[in-house]
Amino acid sequence: MLLVEVSTSVSNPRCHGVTDVLCEACDQLGWKVPTKIQVEAIPVALQGRDIIGLAETGSGKTGAFALPILQALLEAPQRLFALVLTPTRELAFQISEQFEALGSSIGVHSAVIVGGIDTMSQSLALAKKPHIIIATPGRLVDHLENTKGFNLRALKFLVMDEADRILNMDFETEVDKILKVIPRDRKTFLFSATMTKQVQKLQRAALKNPVKCAVSSKYQTVEKLQQYYIFIPSKFKDSYLVYILNELAGNSFMIFCSTCNNTQRTALLLRNLGFTAIPLHGQMSQNKRLGSLNKFKAKARSILLATDVASRGLDIPHVDVVINFDIPTHSKDYIHRVGRTARAGRSGKSITFVTQYDVELFQRIEHLIGKKLPAFPMQEEEVMMLTERVAEAQRFARMELREQGEKKRSRNGDDDDTEEALGVRKKVAGGKKKKRKAF
Repeated sequence: MLLVEVSTSVSNPRCHGVTDVLCEACDQLGWKVPTKIQVEAIPVALQGRDIIGLAETGSGKTGAFALPILQALLEAPQRLFALVLTPTRELAFQISEQFEALGSSIGVHSAVIVGGIDTMSQSLALAKKPHIIIATPGRLVDHLENTKGFNLRALKFLVMDEADRILNMDFETEVDKILKVIPRDRKTFLFSATMTKQVQKLQRAALKNPVKCAVSSKYQTVEKLQQYYIFIPSKFKDSYLVYILNELAGNSFMIFCSTCNNTQRTALLLRNLGFTAIPLHGQMSQNKRLGSLNKFKAKARSILLATDVASRGLDIPHVDVVINFDIPTHSKDYIHRVGRTARAGRSGKSITFVTQYDVELFQRIEHLIGKKLPAFPMQEEEVMMLTERVAEAQRFARMELREQGEKKRSRNGDDDDTEEALGVRKKVAGGKKKKRKAF
């Protein structure tokens, strides 16, 4: 067995059969001790088995599939060696960064193939035959059908990250097309934070005697996450949000909204009140989405407002607080959202806003995670003192949204990231600026 052969040459037993050069790469990334899912999955993967990996978000799943793939690549170097499918563009870039970091000393090249980016530059990247391709299913199918000379007939590894999303109906046609044109004789890894019927069926992913590596069998959130809810009247949601941002000032926040429009509106509202807030949603161009993410990662902005496009897999180490401004419609999305904080052993907070319309959805979430959440301590009278200022900021946010809509129609651009969306404020606000920034 490969595991036995390799582990005899490894002086460090914590590496579970991983070669020295990759262990050193882990050290450089600060990975001192393997996570539970890595302990479970890596030895099995090194034995050449297919894997279904089930672990809560933030548990080191990327390392669990990247290290065995890189080790196999070292033993039998080949271009177009592995394909990683992900449901979102941001997750694809993040996985690529980890492959590049782990494989930097051995010259590994990866290519990210996602929508929202020029296909010609992607075709050129594919022509160079990278070792690893990280892709969203739709754009990969485009290239398989239209990019001359590109095929995956020699592929050795297929990974589906966030497999429950990839195997569901959204990507059904694309995944079927991909599975038809890649070799049946390959290794397949499915990784997910939540196990659904789609993953349990598995016929479409064509696994061969897979080993299930389950670190958490039921839906759960990490132990160091303090979870709260607040029950509020719907019309005062914005005021309660501003109150919490003031109460927990100094932390970094991810705030989840249910729609692109509400994400944009809330970002404008908060910027009008002097908060460094930036949005991330599907109606922004890919460059602006990455720009928002990078500003937040670099701590240049302390508040990231996002739709569920950012709830899956994104690893931003310094998120202190997750706020569910709009309660998720699907209870499982709650697990993914709150998993953006309390990652890799750190602690974190999550606060879920529950209005009179959300009680049933909230009860479903409590049932899913198997616990009753405590109420976040609030001073109602202090919230009510904010309503006048918040109402003014809401008015400016609505005007700015209208202005953005007109600009968008006139130039067919995408929604602004609010960085330059200060036109209305400059024109209308005039001398009121100081008053609104009095937080």
